[in-house]
Amino acid sequence: MKILFIEWKSFGNEDILETFRRLKYNIVRFKYENDGVRHNEEFEKKFEKVLIKERPDFVFSFNFFPIISKVCNTVPVKYVSWVYDSPHISLYSYTLINPCNYIFIFDSKMYETYALQGIKTVYYLPLAANTKRLDEMRPNAKAHEHFDSDITFVGQMYIDAHNFYDRMEPKLDDYTKGYLEAVMNAQMQVDGYNFVESCLNQNIMDGMQKALPMEPHNDGIETAKYMYAQYVLDRKITSLERIDILTQIGKEHKVKLFTPEKDFHPEGVENCGKLDYYQEMPIAFKCAKINLNITLRSIEKGIPLRCIDVMGAGGFLLTNYQEDMLMFFEPGVDFVYYESRQDLLEKIDYYLKHDEERRAIAASGHEKVAKYHTFDLRVAEMIKVVIEGD
Repeated sequence: MKILFIEWKSFGNEDILETFRRLKYNIVRFKYENDGVRHNEEFEKKFEKVLIKERPDFVFSFNFFPIISKVCNTVPVKYVSWVYDSPHISLYSYTLINPCNYIFIFDSKMYETYALQGIKTVYYLPLAANTKRLDEMRPNAKAHEHFDSDITFVGQMYIDAHNFYDRMEPKLDDYTKGYLEAVMNAQMQVDGYNFVESCLNQNIMDGMQKALPMEPHNDGIETAKYMYAQYVLDRKITSLERIDILTQIGKEHKVKLFTPEKDFHPEGVENCGKLDYYQEMPIAFKCAKINLNITLRSIEKGIPLRCIDVMGAGGFLLTNYQEDMLMFFEPGVDFVYYESRQDLLEKIDYYLKHDEERRAIAASGHEKVAKYHTFDLRVAEMIKVVIEGD
């Protein structure tokens, strides 16, 4: 089988390529600049020539690219994409329904949205870990010195360039600002259901448009309301939650934070800078007693990549509630979730004092990922759909 692999700066590249090689697939790597451009005649002609020359069984990419789908549909050749980002605005492109597409998404809520509209090109597929590679990574004495911690959090704080809300907020009128603050505060009290978009009436939309104009793509069906909810408000809510939670924990415990945003360092929180995804992150998870996950609010039900990363590395996972986790993992056996700030603090205290129970949960979660959530298994599931038509 021949696969044309769209190569860009994505998570998972080397892990899925390892699986393709193990299956003896012929891989043609096509370097791609993920610049967000959906129409580029020069690129389209170049890519079409490559497809005609190589004649792959299918094209594969992490995340979905409308311009790739457009060319694949013209040739035609099957286009397989596996989406790990949320929000992923490209999924609102008109190209989504191209018959060449096989789009695998990790959030069951997102999948349900498309399925209920009768869209046949989208499939549900959770993310994966390369447990074989991760198991071979063992922290040495120097790594233990750097990464050992009671509590580790790896992730963005959304206090820099990613925070559109802070750009918008100074220009908001008082009513719109107060309304949005109330909505965000209410949403922070609820896990498992996102109601932000449904709260944005036309008056509020007008206020945000004046303060921070945003226009949907002219070749997609995303609405301005969707864009403000997902890219502005959900990110701000996530930022507020992460800041508040880490600040609270830091008052009682030592926390190691790994993030590209260097300016956040409240009492008790050691900001250690960013991590290399392949070489350092798994070691950090192995060295932490508790690995904390605080999900980006735009991921409504799905299992975030970070949760799979932690359990795949054999780390103990303490996370907010995500519905899809319960489809594959057992709370208190494979991982632990918290239901409130107080519950989180109590569970941190408990599991820091109960080493054997904590290690048993980490081992069980790792075993389940190694048995049911590897790249080998996920590729087999995709191939069954794409090649065999199931």
